[in-house]
This record gives sequence, structure tokens and C-alpha cells, in this order.
Amino acid sequence: MLLVTGLSGAGRTTALHGLEDFGFEAIDNLPLSFLRRLFDLPESFTRPLAVGIDVRTRDFNVENVLEEIESLSTHKDLDLQLIFLDCDDEVLVRRYEETRRRHPAGGERPVLDGIAYERQLLAPIRERANFVFNTTKLSPWEFRQLLKEAFAGEEAAETLLFITSFAYANGLPREADLVFDVRFLNNPHYVAALRPLNGRDKEVGEYVSADPGFDSFFDSLTQMLGLLLPRFEEEGKSYLTIAIGCTGGRHRSVFIAEKLRDWLAEQGRRVSLRHRDLGGPSEGS
Repeated sequence: MLLVTGLSGAGRTTALHGLEDFGFEAIDNLPLSFLRRLFDLPESFTRPLAVGIDVRTRDFNVENVLEEIESLSTHKDLDLQLIFLDCDDEVLVRRYEETRRRHPAGGERPVLDGIAYERQLLAPIRERANFVFNTTKLSPWEFRQLLKEAFAGEEAAETLLFITSFAYANGLPREADLVFDVRFLNNPHYVAALRPLNGRDKEVGEYVSADPGFDSFFDSLTQMLGLLLPRFEEEGKSYLTIAIGCTGGRHRSVFIAEKLRDWLAEQGRRVSLRHRDLGGPSEGS
């Protein structure tokens, strides 16, 4: 069972629709008091469940939600995972302005006030979540792909690694667990022939790899991850997001992220790769 919750407007409906396409039986806004009753139904469930809950759910209360989660977690035949969907305030405001809907936690107050109240209210649930997805810069398609990587098929129970390249000029990825700065490497942006290319191009990879510090850096990076990943797994972490950043998110970070993805795949790891800012400006990348 996946419990899908989070900030209103962060993509719960999109998540449920996607999970339904991946083979889940999706139920939205099920009253909390009905959750445990699902197991008392005479018919058995042959598919995994995805249940959406938020502040609009009947009898919603943070303490009740946490109690239900702890109670269900003791069920010997149930693998329960809690998904929390987050999003930056300005994007949520824009989504509500576009739809002209009131924020469910705002009442007659401005949308931003409702978001602030809901964020504070749901903080304990966010802390309890097995997965936190920030949808600020994700298109619906990208979000569905992340869900597919994480939960579709029998391999979903394995630890999932997300790698994202990014531009420091556009800020740190809020979902990142580990961040590595590769701005110290030689910058292809200052080579006229390489500037229009990106880190997936062979010429850029050869240029970055020729940096005198590249080999020792990448060896140290993989050695450190070789030590850290088993420890994260021992702690029961369901997924880990590794962010690789450079100035413009186009050359160095993209190449390192691709190379790291390949290395992790060779170790038998499940890896999902995204280049957050590859489509953006290349200045200073």
C-alpha cells in the first residue's frame, strides 16, 4: 500500500493516475477510519493499493494519520510506504491562480497563507515519509517517470537511486540527499567548439576527463559512495537522490552524472537519471 499525501496542488492526482497506470488500484480521499477496514473486506486485493489522503479527507487529523500509519505498519501482510509530495510556494501559488481555486487550508485567506499553514500542519507527516518528491520543476511526464522507476514492477522494493545534474545558477535541488560540486573541473564553456555541445557529447566528455584532477576525483567519489550506500540501506532508506552541480548545468555536471549512472549500473544498482537544467541557458556551464 502506498499512502500518497502532501501539499495541496503538489501533484497528488497526477501521482494516483500514474500509479493506476502502473498496476495499482487507486483510491482517493478515503476517510481515515476506512483504511483498516480495507483488510476486513471479503474480497481479496490482487493488486497493490495507492490511497490518496490530504487535508480535505474526511476526519483528517495529523495525529490520526500518524496513528493509522503506525498501526498499519504492524500488519504482517502489508508493505506500507508513505509518499509526501512537496513543491515550492511560488509554483503552488501560480497553479492556484491559473485554476482560480481556493486553497483548501486557506479559507478566505490569501493562497500563500493557506500554503504556509498547510506546510506547517503537515511537517510531522513529511518527516515520517518514506519518499519525498518535490514536483517544482517536474513536468507531469517527468513525475510519472520517477514514480514508474520507484514503484512499477517487482523491483520496486529495491533501493532506488536518483541522479540529477543541475545548475548552481538555478539553485540546489531541494530533494537532494547528497550534493557534489564539480565546478573545479576545466570548463568546456570557454572552448568555442564545445560551448554549443553538452555533457552527453563525446567531445565534452573527453575534455572534462582530461582535467588533471578528474581521475582522482571520480575515484574518490565512487569509493565514498561504495561506503555510504550500504549504510543508507542499513538505515532503511528507500531511495537516495545524488545531485551533481556545475555553474550552468550543461557540460561538467551532465557528464559526471552520466558517468556516475553508468558506474552505479555496473554495480547492479537501480538508477534513474535526470538533467534538470540541460535545456536552459549554457552561459558559464
